[in-house]
Amino acid sequence: MVWSDSRGVRSGACQRTLPLAVQKPMTPLISIIMPVRDAGANLAPAVASILSQTLPDWELLLVDDHSSDGAIEALPSDDSRLRILRNPGRGLVPALNHGFAQAQGAYLARMDGDDLAEANRLEVQFSYLQQHPQIDIVGSQVRIFGELAGNGALRYEHWLNQLREPDAIARELFIESPLPHPSVMLRRRAWQTLKCYDDGAGPEDYDLWLRAAELGLQMAKPDGVLLHWRDHDGRLTRNDSRYSSEQFWRTKARHLLRWRSAGRPLLIWGAGPSGAAVFDALSAEGCALERIQGFLDLHPRRIGGRKRGLPVLALDGALSAAPETLVLVAVGSAGAREEIRQWFDQHQRVEGTDYLFVA
Repeated sequence: MVWSDSRGVRSGACQRTLPLAVQKPMTPLISIIMPVRDAGANLAPAVASILSQTLPDWELLLVDDHSSDGAIEALPSDDSRLRILRNPGRGLVPALNHGFAQAQGAYLARMDGDDLAEANRLEVQFSYLQQHPQIDIVGSQVRIFGELAGNGALRYEHWLNQLREPDAIARELFIESPLPHPSVMLRRRAWQTLKCYDDGAGPEDYDLWLRAAELGLQMAKPDGVLLHWRDHDGRLTRNDSRYSSEQFWRTKARHLLRWRSAGRPLLIWGAGPSGAAVFDALSAEGCALERIQGFLDLHPRRIGGRKRGLPVLALDGALSAAPETLVLVAVGSAGAREEIRQWFDQHQRVEGTDYLFVA
């Protein structure tokens, strides 16, 4: 199975270096962590895209998670910046945590074994962090390609690429994972704050960005596509239950309850499937039923009815709710977010304070 995520410190493992490689005497500026398990023919071009970077001061830590396809052994063996590490555990999160623990650079970056980096990726991201000292983590705009890059992937690409500034990323953080995982670069101090990826049941990267926001770290993206993100049926996000829709909802709900909603009463805008999914995830994460005041909806057949045992209210319910109530907007259809924002603006409600998009 190839590791790549759409959208995770173990220590004590042995290190295996490619033949003829010589350790660099100087600490690299940037460490790139690439976990790999049987990446096949995609691995060589992914590694080549790092070897050809315009910024030369880096190390590539390729963490081998018990591969058996021979692709790692076929890589060039004459570049001392390429180090092969053996995953002391098994699975993506232990591999990531091991790679980050072994990294020497002042800046830490991610890359997957089936994606392609633009030649100036590291240079642009490093320069951006130098020019914006308040930013802790940078991602990049991406181009999604591959046999499964259909309309849904293109809509996700458009949404991702429009989120560049810290305020925009923070505003839409609970809609989806706003940073493509293999595109990120972060300062070492940010990683020391985050400590590690959580090897739980949900998506490790999305959990990391939510924890980063909770801890006050700022995220951004420079302008321009720096990563070509391959979409194919071997991606871990298509084959592992931790990336299921249910686990994404539960990850959102856990962070909503732990820090984002701060004990406030809640209303869910949307009595359809997404609204029900929000309710179910909140309940599964321990939210008391009495904290959720009901659902809001526009559909006349739903208004006045009940959903999950709670009343379905007209939009005026959002205005008559107690001031401390947070409205969770679980409507993500095309064009709906801007219309909903306009409605809240007309009624002097502030995004992030009075309401929050979660779908």
